[in-house]
Amino acid sequence: MARDYYRILGVDSKATDQEIKRAYRRLARELHPDVNPDDSAQERFRDVSDAYEVLSDPEKRRVVDMGGDPLDSSPSGFGGFGGGAGFSGGLGDVFEAFFGAAAGGGSGRGPRSRVRPGNDALIRMQLDLEECAAGTSREITVDTAVLCDKCHGSGANGDTKPETCPTCRGVGEVQSVQRSFLGQVMTSRPCPTCGGVGEIIADPCTKCGGDGRVQKRRTMTVKIPAGVGDGMRVRLTGQGEVGPGGGPAGDLYVEVVEAPHEFLVRDGSTLHATVAVPMFDAALGGTVSVPTVLDGEIEVEIPAGTQPGDTRTVRGHGMPQVNAGARGNLVVHFDVQVPAKLDKRQTEKLRAFKALFPDAVPVVARRGGEHHESVFSRLRNTFAGR
Repeated sequence: MARDYYRILGVDSKATDQEIKRAYRRLARELHPDVNPDDSAQERFRDVSDAYEVLSDPEKRRVVDMGGDPLDSSPSGFGGFGGGAGFSGGLGDVFEAFFGAAAGGGSGRGPRSRVRPGNDALIRMQLDLEECAAGTSREITVDTAVLCDKCHGSGANGDTKPETCPTCRGVGEVQSVQRSFLGQVMTSRPCPTCGGVGEIIADPCTKCGGDGRVQKRRTMTVKIPAGVGDGMRVRLTGQGEVGPGGGPAGDLYVEVVEAPHEFLVRDGSTLHATVAVPMFDAALGGTVSVPTVLDGEIEVEIPAGTQPGDTRTVRGHGMPQVNAGARGNLVVHFDVQVPAKLDKRQTEKLRAFKALFPDAVPVVARRGGEHHESVFSRLRNTFAGR
């Protein structure tokens, strides 16, 4: 089933190009991943972008108005229809053959504009966890298309002007009659001389060759906000490539690639750190120094009687939230270390210490019993609950 692109943008099927553009910009500001990282918002942003791509293109919009989907490559979507046995036109050509061109009229499409928007560009930037937390500014170098400074986008040399295409006479299309299983079918295709523009540049600009843009290496500074994470993108509006014919530039997206940290593991705005605790400190209590991303090392208390796998949450020492100011938490995981080797004196001391706890003997943990569950049982229950 064809998607309802008008409903996705929230506009009427009779909406003007300006109304469609305003609706897209409003929704893009609300749903863009830089502003709204929620998965459902990103899915809607992709749908809205598809809808704008379709409805801002006269040919694709025509397919939608006929009940098709130009982004659907299946035959039922009209987007991939054509190329059958002896038939090279799309479904639109069939309608034109019976209701348009065959009746002596034109196709009604008209020439497409030589001035078109430029494409967006994407580069990736690797940052360490500290840079993601504090934010940073980086210089980047990109090779992209910029406006030709000789013709200023016109594509023509000097004061010359584009001329009407002699092949299509300004229509932008040429028609031909083909034999098919439907009989004689008249089809239309973009003019091979002017590329569907309806005009040619007889004396093109010597610098850009008539394209209105040239390739250039540019250096710019990118400001990365505090709290960004792996896969997030920073949008630089209008810093992508200039379009053909000097059309408006697309956007440049800088995607963050977060490098793994030596000690800390990130989960959103929460940071996790695992520290090795000698069994003596676990039993008696103490403190341990734990690294953070913004506050250096902090002292974290080890409660007396700490068990393997216990955690302690330190509030406000995690990652900042983008554009929110609030910070997440640091969760410290205690890994209680038992000595692997003891000398004779240490062994005697530990045996004497053990004798002070006559009830501390190995037992099999029973569910619901008075004894604490064994480590094996805790692990088994943890994985069973997943």
